[in-house]
Amino acid sequence: MGKTVAEKVFAKKSGQDSVKPGDVVFASVDVAMMHEAGTNGIQRPLRELGVGKLAEKIEIVIMLDHYVPAPNVANAGRHKVTREFAKRMNIPSWYEAGRGGICHQLLPEKGHVRPGEFIVGTDAHMTTYGALGAYAVGVGFTEMAVILGTGKMWIVVPESVKVVLRGQLGPGVSEKDVVLLLLREFGLSRLTYKSLEIEGPAVSQFSVDGRMTICNMCSEMGIKAVVMKTDRQSNDYVLERTSKPFKEIWADQDASYEEVREFDVGSIGPLVAIPSTPDHVVPVTEVDGIRIDQAFLGSCTNGRISDLRVGAKILKGHKVHPDVRLIITPASQEVYLQALDEGLIRQFITAGALVTNSTCGACIGGHMGVLADGEVCIASSNRNFVGRMGSTKSEVYLASPATVVASAISGQIKDPRKVL
Repeated sequence: MGKTVAEKVFAKKSGQDSVKPGDVVFASVDVAMMHEAGTNGIQRPLRELGVGKLAEKIEIVIMLDHYVPAPNVANAGRHKVTREFAKRMNIPSWYEAGRGGICHQLLPEKGHVRPGEFIVGTDAHMTTYGALGAYAVGVGFTEMAVILGTGKMWIVVPESVKVVLRGQLGPGVSEKDVVLLLLREFGLSRLTYKSLEIEGPAVSQFSVDGRMTICNMCSEMGIKAVVMKTDRQSNDYVLERTSKPFKEIWADQDASYEEVREFDVGSIGPLVAIPSTPDHVVPVTEVDGIRIDQAFLGSCTNGRISDLRVGAKILKGHKVHPDVRLIITPASQEVYLQALDEGLIRQFITAGALVTNSTCGACIGGHMGVLADGEVCIASSNRNFVGRMGSTKSEVYLASPATVVASAISGQIKDPRKVL
């Protein structure tokens, strides 16, 4: 019988001929990622485990991204610990504030993500890297300490689910709407600890940015990892950014799945996740007209250059509604510079938007966009749980960049097809 991606990855990384779901393996890790939260969190377990030297043959990437620049003394302290650790351990792939960006944009664009590799990180949205054919999972602080000391991670080989996407996206519909569709269909827990494979003819029309959006937000379904079938477009993206050789891994035709689902992406319009879970998804037409106080375009889900271009296209010839704050956060310094070169930053500012530096910021309710009691925000980010962006008495709606910016112009949630 054929093998799934998960079965192939963990057989290869554990040095076995074959593994099956439920097997416990010790898999060699290719890349480990930490931001300031993770780097701080591993210090105690590293000491307790007596790890004084990091494992060889593992690529370690560290950056500051969640609270940049530090908004308070506590986070300034976390930044200091991170800097000192990166220097003490002689980490070559260390990205200081102002020299990198949000982790899940930074790793792909700097060439740290390659097809077929096993990548771990102290963040829930590691699933993003499946867009480039990598098998990436989030881990806890103690797990990461063990990985850094041994170069290996123990893991239970997960069952696999396959999604096949067909059709073509309609006007005003984007990859964000596709992943909102998947969330509506699968919910937050049905796929817990499953390995998700995404393929189908619709995938080829998605940009690499869009594929990262889908894989990023698939994390909200509770999956262990997601891998989207690679093609020339995704491989060219990788080859432009790294000279390190790689080998793609994909499932056999006769692989066995717990479930296989097909979806026609041409059948959906713009979608919105309403408060307060990412799977509570409805057509934008059902919430059209709801008043907003803030609109947020950014995050590791939708802060890429293609997202900013969509926002600029919608905003052209318009102004941000006088009662709305439109906050735009490029996902990395590279994205920021590209937007600057293309004139997008000037367009945003002259239209009345606030453009911030690259950081998680508003998405996590950290700074530069925190919501007050009773305020309503529409965001291109990935979570709308109670208190996610600030007050527990605020509300967050999740939508595509087009819907977010169309709403910022109107002052209320708006179907982007009405302004295209």
